[in-house]
Amino acid sequence: MSLNLEKQLQFGTNTPSLLPLPEAVTIKGLPPNLGTIAAVSYSSLYVLMEPVAGGLLAPVLIGGTAYANHLTSTYGATANYWALTLHAISWIAQFVGHGMFEGRAPALLDNLVQAVFLAPFFVWMEVLFFFGYRPELKQRLDQAVRKDINAYRKTKGLAELNSGAENGKAH
Repeated sequence: MSLNLEKQLQFGTNTPSLLPLPEAVTIKGLPPNLGTIAAVSYSSLYVLMEPVAGGLLAPVLIGGTAYANHLTSTYGATANYWALTLHAISWIAQFVGHGMFEGRAPALLDNLVQAVFLAPFFVWMEVLFFFGYRPELKQRLDQAVRKDINAYRKTKGLAELNSGAENGKAH
């Protein structure tokens, strides 16, 4: 899912400047278009949810949006064609991956906010967990995920996961 966030921001850079700002407060490469406003909104809300992780992700989102603005202003429709192609491939991979490895539909079909807003941050948290960020939080999340997976598996008549398996991997 996170692979789609940068494409969404790319598409937002096609809008004109939505807020008339004086030259003194305008940042080169970040006009107040829909892409920039979305990146700032995502970044702000991620920082509110988890300050350190959100603070680490914010420059990536803002920098990515500045680059998307550059691509749009430099290459115009060509940048959009590439973004649209990558967007479509990412969604196809999302559905295929969920079907093959999880045996269920992506969260998009359950909760649009979770799929569009929270999933990219979840992937970012997984990257940070890999590097040892907040192991106690990772343990709590793994337990909650395991509980949800077991509830889902129970409704499908499948065996529950044991306590040593998380995200389909045994330890």
